[in-house]
Amino acid sequence: MKSLRLGNEFFKGDAVDIAQKLIGKTLVRRFDNGNMLSLPITETEAYRGEEDLACHASKGRTPRTEVMYWQGGVVYVYLIYGMYWMLNFVTSEQDFPAAVLIRGLEGIDGPGRVGKALHLDRSFYGEDLSVSERIWVEDHGKTPTLSTSKRIGVDYAGIWALKPWRFKVKN
Repeated sequence: MKSLRLGNEFFKGDAVDIAQKLIGKTLVRRFDNGNMLSLPITETEAYRGEEDLACHASKGRTPRTEVMYWQGGVVYVYLIYGMYWMLNFVTSEQDFPAAVLIRGLEGIDGPGRVGKALHLDRSFYGEDLSVSERIWVEDHGKTPTLSTSKRIGVDYAGIWALKPWRFKVKN
């Protein structure tokens, strides 16, 4: 039987393309107590390279962004407002920093709520999605229609804030 889990190859492409392809895929989280949560991804945002002023890597390689320079298929989490862990999947090839922010899951809107529902913490930083026993992405063959818009909360990034790199299930 073919595995539904997406391997690292899926994440080695362009962040904008992968952000679109992730819509409709199923995020699976196995908690320490054995309970599982499996929800379709409904909203994403792409961040691509040091030239993208909305991308954390625009400031170059730092301890915070190091994982963004790894090969695609690993988790990049970071804390905002001292309370919300943002879930990102690193994309592209080694040494090209790019990632996709998971902004929504079915029934969970907003990246802070996603992190809270998944009980994320710093221990997920660098987690390999292809072998992790606690977080991964599956393909159940769903390809919903998408809507596109500019990214949220990155007005400081000039023209980069206007890039239509936010993708959402079209209602």
